Amino acid sequence: MIEAEKLTKRFGDYTAIDELTFRVSAGEVVGFLGVNGAGKTTTMRILSCFHPATSGKASVAGFDCYKQPDEVRRNIGYLPENVPLYPELRVREYLAFRARIKGIARARVGGEVERVARSCKVEDRLRQTIGTLSRGYRQRVGLADAIIGPPKIMIMDEPTSGLDPIQRAEVRELLLELGKEHTVLLSTHILSEVESTCSRVIIIHNGRIVPDEHVAKLRSVRRYLASIAGPKDNVLGALRQLASVQDVKILPAQGNEESSGEPAHAVFELDPRDGRDPRADLTELLAGKKDAGWQLLELRRKVLSLDEVFARATQEEA
Repeated sequence: MIEAEKLTKRFGDYTAIDELTFRVSAGEVVGFLGVNGAGKTTTMRILSCFHPATSGKASVAGFDCYKQPDEVRRNIGYLPENVPLYPELRVREYLAFRARIKGIARARVGGEVERVARSCKVEDRLRQTIGTLSRGYRQRVGLADAIIGPPKIMIMDEPTSGLDPIQRAEVRELLLELGKEHTVLLSTHILSEVESTCSRVIIIHNGRIVPDEHVAKLRSVRRYLASIAGPKDNVLGALRQLASVQDVKILPAQGNEESSGEPAHAVFELDPRDGRDPRADLTELLAGKKDAGWQLLELRRKVLSLDEVFARATQEEA
């Protein structure tokens, strides 16, 4: 549904995006993840035919973004970071106006306005002037505008930018609903947003895409958390001597023996060496220290969070 091949955009001597190649298939909800200035908005503007690319190709719904911009626009719903609304219009008036611009027949405008208002939960604000709405409701009106048609593809640039936590949660719920019926490309730098709404992530850094296989490799990294009772420094030293362990660190204490009745212990995070499983070595070590009072209270695997994957990926690309 969305394809980019060696997509490049330069502004004078500055390269905003550099040979981006990616694909978003029908029915996917894909997060376009990167820090501010990474090139997300520039890419979105090319895909929505707002900017031409300097070189490379982009197509949306099978139409070339450079040669067939009108066809692309008919097939997408675009939500920019700063939604351009008319504050003096009532919500119903604005959505009806936008429906007519998008070619909805006059006889269908009323029904289409009701549909998108219901989908974006602004049906109780249809008579309200846009300028009096909260930021969260203005964002909902922008989403309602974007799905008029309805389009096959949604392209959304920072849809929760500037919203408070409650408003962000409300908009995320709307995005989950939209993802059931549309192909969605969603740009953001908020990691929790990607984890809660997207089925796949594309990471962009300094105008270049971090390869999918690199991200997949990072997401496959496993660590182990071991709660061990015993002299903390001695346990730490012994764990670092295990052949299957590359590194060990002690996690901050979260309270233990007074509240749980367990003996004093520490939580150790084990980073395996070369993908090895350290559990057998750990079990053998603790069995030999049983008489010294060392005791394993808990052992579990930990997957790298998206925050850690993003930090590692962008650091390595830099």
